[in-house]
Amino acid sequence: MEERDLIVAAIDFGTAYSGYAFSTRRDFLKDPLKINTNIWSGDLLLSHKTTTCVLFNEDKQFEAFGFDAEDQYADLAVENKHKSYFFFRRFKMRLFNQTQLHRNFLLEDEMGKTMPAMDVFSACIRYLREHLMKQSRKRASHIDDKYYRWVLTVPAIWNDASKQFMREAAEKAGFKSDQLFIALEPEAASLCCRHLPMTTIKGCSSGFVPFAPKSKYLVLDAGGGTIDITVHQVQDNGSIKELYAANGGDWGGTYIDEAFHDLLSDIVGTTIMEDFQRTNMEDYIGLFREFEVKKRKFKKDMPERINLKVPVALAKAFEHKHSKSIKDHIATKTQYSGHIIWTGDKLRIGADIARNLYTEAFDKISNHLKSLFAEDHVKDISTVLLVGGFSESEMLQSMIRELFPTKKLIIPADPGLAVLKGAVIFGHDPQIIKERICRFTYGVSCADIFDENIHPSSKKFIGSDGKAYCRDIFDKHVEIGQAVLVGESQIKKNYFPAYADQSRTAFYVYISSEKHPSYIDDPSCKRLGSLAIDIKGTGLDRSVTVQMTFSETELHVAGTDNKSGEKTLAKFDFLV
Repeated sequence: MEERDLIVAAIDFGTAYSGYAFSTRRDFLKDPLKINTNIWSGDLLLSHKTTTCVLFNEDKQFEAFGFDAEDQYADLAVENKHKSYFFFRRFKMRLFNQTQLHRNFLLEDEMGKTMPAMDVFSACIRYLREHLMKQSRKRASHIDDKYYRWVLTVPAIWNDASKQFMREAAEKAGFKSDQLFIALEPEAASLCCRHLPMTTIKGCSSGFVPFAPKSKYLVLDAGGGTIDITVHQVQDNGSIKELYAANGGDWGGTYIDEAFHDLLSDIVGTTIMEDFQRTNMEDYIGLFREFEVKKRKFKKDMPERINLKVPVALAKAFEHKHSKSIKDHIATKTQYSGHIIWTGDKLRIGADIARNLYTEAFDKISNHLKSLFAEDHVKDISTVLLVGGFSESEMLQSMIRELFPTKKLIIPADPGLAVLKGAVIFGHDPQIIKERICRFTYGVSCADIFDENIHPSSKKFIGSDGKAYCRDIFDKHVEIGQAVLVGESQIKKNYFPAYADQSRTAFYVYISSEKHPSYIDDPSCKRLGSLAIDIKGTGLDRSVTVQMTFSETELHVAGTDNKSGEKTLAKFDFLV
């Protein structure tokens, strides 16, 4: 079978929504945007993605994913059979910013019951993989599994431990390691938009070409969980160079959902809201599906009041506990009186109250962007590419335009699919990203000859050769802010065993937010993982060469035994 029969399949595993896309090599060579996606259907919604929800039975066996999982769990709740089941939603953010990530950590479901996170993630990925393969084989039934190249998307601001967790979950779901690529979400979106006709990109006026050689732009990927930002420059050969390290935070679209949840809790009381979620799951799911539909239409100049349908059971629960109507209760709360009307299953929210749901998230986003555009490498960027599901919000678009009136804001026609389609393009051409910026200083813990003029006495120890050494030295390989080329090792360093009969040299790997950390226990340092390299022979004169490649989406490590010339297996484990 020829390379043109290759299928690249991408899975976008999101905080709120997930989906997949694929294309054949043959189609890609004709038109990179000839990409197949799926249409998922849920109550009130038809979407290219489905909700990131998963249901397991009482034996912790997979039952359903997405809209189907929500519907089945809601049906079980109506018959009060749901309590023995496990229902998980919006759990991806548990991997955000976790430097010390345990491979076997537990996730809590909606009722507080736990399952291993690895089992939950892998079951979801397996379902999406099998669903995709079923759909792709309708178009190319003769394709063997070995001709699939898989791409899994992750936020660019995730650390190495989180990326490794997702890779292991994917491998547990049936992916072969050598067929699986990890794509960074804002990078993927950038690749997609470069292929779109300019007429389909909002903000591209006549004569403006955002992706011409030498052009620079900031990619703001506004997803459900994260705001993921990177800065790119197009090179003369069409490849991409990262100018500023990926950054952002957990201020995505679900922040607005949480604000709405908090608003209802403030009105009816936290206890009632929690009880309602536990005992009226069907209504609870329906409530937030309704809010999702309405939220997509929120605008800065929205009508005076927003109408929402809410479950009668929530108001009745309040009235049962407090012996007064929810309408009378709201009238006693000055911040809501005249702004919120709640009668039966009708909730009317004043436009100011609705806009305030965005305040906290927008404050965090705007403060971050203002500080970012003050940086030397970013302040001359005049174009912002807005992608991701949350970027469809006219509220978010208006906020950015008002905050940066001199910046040109460009938005693809379907920004929620930009990451997914770009991941497919990345899978066909993984080398298109040529240069990245290190987000941290990376180094390993080692010992060196003790120098009383430099090293603290508390770190002094005597080695097996009788010499004095200093422990806990941070031996730097790559520093924060350094530009590194994709696919090329940045530095090679030699290390020697501490004992003559040692058969393996082991290191602990650390990151630091400083350029020049001295010791691994400096406040800026965090332990990232471990590295083990096999060495041959005996004696203290042996050495191994370690070279780390930081510039790909995952960290790669190679070790060579310098005495025999043999390459040894070097395994980087970021999980504890």
